[in-house]
Amino acid sequence: MSLIRNYIGIILLLSPFVLSAQTKTVAITVDDLPFVSGDNSKPLTAADAQWAAGSNHKLLMGFKRHHVPVVGLVNEAGVAALGQAEGTKILREWTERGFDLGNHTYSHPDFNELTVQQFEDEIVRGEKTFAPLMKTAGRDSKFFRFPFNHTGDTREKHDAMAAFLKDRGYTTAPCTIENSDWMFNAAYYRMNARHDRRSAARLRREYIAFTADQIDYFTRLNRQVLGYDPPQIALFHDNPLNAELMDQLLALFEQRGYRFVPLATAEADPVYQARETFVTKFGPMWAYRWAQERKVHVDGSLEPDPPAWIVNYGKQTPPPPRRPGS
Repeated sequence: MSLIRNYIGIILLLSPFVLSAQTKTVAITVDDLPFVSGDNSKPLTAADAQWAAGSNHKLLMGFKRHHVPVVGLVNEAGVAALGQAEGTKILREWTERGFDLGNHTYSHPDFNELTVQQFEDEIVRGEKTFAPLMKTAGRDSKFFRFPFNHTGDTREKHDAMAAFLKDRGYTTAPCTIENSDWMFNAAYYRMNARHDRRSAARLRREYIAFTADQIDYFTRLNRQVLGYDPPQIALFHDNPLNAELMDQLLALFEQRGYRFVPLATAEADPVYQARETFVTKFGPMWAYRWAQERKVHVDGSLEPDPPAWIVNYGKQTPPPPRRPGS
């Protein structure tokens, strides 16, 4: 009997840690809908619509296979660039498959470079397509994410925009995990345009490995700053690389014991309910902001850097115009 009591005692002692491991949660968000090709030298055009639609479909099927609730943040200018009908069709697939849409401004400007009035106009213009689609789906369109995570470089701009968003019914979508996917995607575009299959295969492997390192780093960082594991909010972009590898990316969270939850569920945690007061011209993940607000020293140099060869490859000029996937 004493052995049984000791065993039960050990289980009870360990149960908070077991429960914590079992209840780690993450909300998945995707920026820059309806599509980011990776060719930053050229804007989207109607010629990209079929490629964009196919890439989005693959992305959504990955989310469906893993039963992931997702919020996609829309740049309305991208809808117009693909053609209003085709761009709307892509976003409609999101809502018809049960995924939510939010606002990422009209043209993805840098708030640091605009007045409050100009940025307010970007937000209102950004509602043209996604808001009616969400209304038709019978759901609220309440999430907004700042481009570049630039939430206001002065106290006046920061507070004015917070008040404007609140009055318009928006909740800001913060993020606690990112993986520089835009940088990998830019390089991936060039590799595919050059038919550089060997480099593309290497990039895919290193992208998954880097994402795993980023998840682990930010998990530790959030725990260090807050003293517990908050619901994580992961940031991805609507691009071909993520569409191709989303199954593997989501598996990284599953392997670490994360459960996928809606963004609204994640933001119900008190850390997101507290008023954000941090003012910066940069766009750091939220753990760095929380550390500043709480005066917790963190060493940002410990954050992994993307492989140098990826950074350099992504800066090279692509050859003329075969678009990957077209």
